[in-house]
Amino acid sequence: MELKPGLSALITGGASGIGKALCLALADSGVFITVVDYSVEEGKKVTALIEKQLAKFHKNLKFPSATFIKCDVTNTGELSSAFAKHLATYGGLDICVNSAGIVTPVPLHKDQTDGSGTWKHAINVNLIAVIQCTLLAIKAMQASKRTGVVINMGSSAGLYPLVGDPVYSAAKGGVALFTRALRPYKHQGIRVNVLCPEFVETEIGFHVEAKFLSLLGGFIPMDLVVKGAIELITDETKAGSCLWITNRRGLEYWPTPEEEAKYRVSSSKLKSRSMLNYPLELKLPQSFEKIVVHTLNHNFRAATRIQRTPLGLPIKQHHVLVKILYAGVNASDVNFSSGRYFSGNSRDLAGKLPFDAGFEAVGIIAAVGDSVGALKIGTAAAVMTFGSYAEFMIVPSKFILPVASPDPEVVAMLTSGLTASIALEKAAQMGSGKTVLVTAAAGGTGQFAVQLAKLAGNKVIATCGGSDKAMLLKKLGVDRVINYKEEDVKTVLKKEFPKGIDIIYESVGGEMFDMCLNALAIYGRLVVIGMISQYQGEHGWKPSNYPGLCEKLLAKSQTVVNMDPRRFVGLQSVADAVEYLHSGKSIGKVVVCIDRTFSQAISKM
Repeated sequence: MELKPGLSALITGGASGIGKALCLALADSGVFITVVDYSVEEGKKVTALIEKQLAKFHKNLKFPSATFIKCDVTNTGELSSAFAKHLATYGGLDICVNSAGIVTPVPLHKDQTDGSGTWKHAINVNLIAVIQCTLLAIKAMQASKRTGVVINMGSSAGLYPLVGDPVYSAAKGGVALFTRALRPYKHQGIRVNVLCPEFVETEIGFHVEAKFLSLLGGFIPMDLVVKGAIELITDETKAGSCLWITNRRGLEYWPTPEEEAKYRVSSSKLKSRSMLNYPLELKLPQSFEKIVVHTLNHNFRAATRIQRTPLGLPIKQHHVLVKILYAGVNASDVNFSSGRYFSGNSRDLAGKLPFDAGFEAVGIIAAVGDSVGALKIGTAAAVMTFGSYAEFMIVPSKFILPVASPDPEVVAMLTSGLTASIALEKAAQMGSGKTVLVTAAAGGTGQFAVQLAKLAGNKVIATCGGSDKAMLLKKLGVDRVINYKEEDVKTVLKKEFPKGIDIIYESVGGEMFDMCLNALAIYGRLVVIGMISQYQGEHGWKPSNYPGLCEKLLAKSQTVVNMDPRRFVGLQSVADAVEYLHSGKSIGKVVVCIDRTFSQAISKM
């Protein structure tokens, strides 16, 4: 998350210590602040300082740039009221820091009470209130459909025992593990992290014995704690992270990968699942069938034929034989069959004929050549190389991707999933808080793109053609679906998004590309991953209105197309599947079942 003016933060324990330091640090970036604390006097002082800092960012506001709310964090009603007031004032919540904390007022071995006013109260402040504040913050972020970050204040005493205050140690240990267990919220664009410094020069820090403090190297500088908190807020890879801060080692994430490996358990179910559970006879035939391009033509059916080929045993060194079960259908199959992906003139291309068709598949290793040690017969494997429209493929072992199971949904994760991920994360440098437009969003790669953009915490717009596709996209969390059969895309973009679109994931081409280019915001990024509207037709790939631009970009990407429910079985159905994809009727990834034995398998995607 980029710290910038206009964001808002609620900070408990904000009137003193670490909470106060973080209030002032965030205000330095123009962030609106709500200070939540039990001390009215100190709370108002801090709020005045924040308002002074924010004055350089905000002029003529109709609401306060900083707000103080007196609150006992152990009182659920007061806490709920504080969050409600913050939302009413700032319209949403971007950052929540749960910093309120106390030491146990009476040493445990001297406590003669039932603990209600002593150690039980410390647990309520240091652990229960943190849990309640975290849940309120998550609820607020979910309600406003905004990305957000929660920072819980832990302590090094929660990572190793503090003998002088075991109750404090127990509470902070609970905070650390509670926070780390919330990692899955990152899929909703909400990151919860915990900060665990050793002792800082605050009211709590003054309770530590001088001798023990000396062994630790003295107090932690406050600016180091602030640095750690800012890192957890701004680094979007940090979710469920625990940042330990010491004078001896600086900033260090806990546990280390080595420590985490000691308790991480891999799924025995996946490991034990073998191909013996599948109805497949691995007896190898003398020959097999495959689809080859025999003449260059943008009409896939006219360009291809099924050809029987000798199997060619034994398998040569460093190669494996893969029995293909499912092959993926891609929009660019027609470009491949017309020779668009090969360099040279028509005479040179004709000399390459016939060549194998198909880009991606999943199957089972049926035989291995010499010097192939890691791959065994029966291993489920995915491949992304030419020739997947076949009953068998001989592939260099380095191109094999072992998978847990040769299910059809694995095919969708190959070209489609990788294209969406690389295009958005690398090419578009996608962060959070942006407006993202995905065209042809109901297709295989489009569905991946809208989900990845939503998980990253962005506002997602999607175009599609048809009410069924629109309904699917809404279920996937798309904020604004534009069904071009019912609405004019250009009008909607101009009226509802006058400032433009930050990131556009474009795979249609033609007029849609023109509209997207005109709708791009200043400093926006448009990633071209295809132009399916220009692939088919009487003359094949049509030139665009920007000669060479789309084609040049496309050459450095892959046009791909999640699982369509329509079934295609056998090599003879591949041409039907390609034509179905280009008909505009498909929803999701189109897959052909090459082996009829597996035609009853149901996708779990």
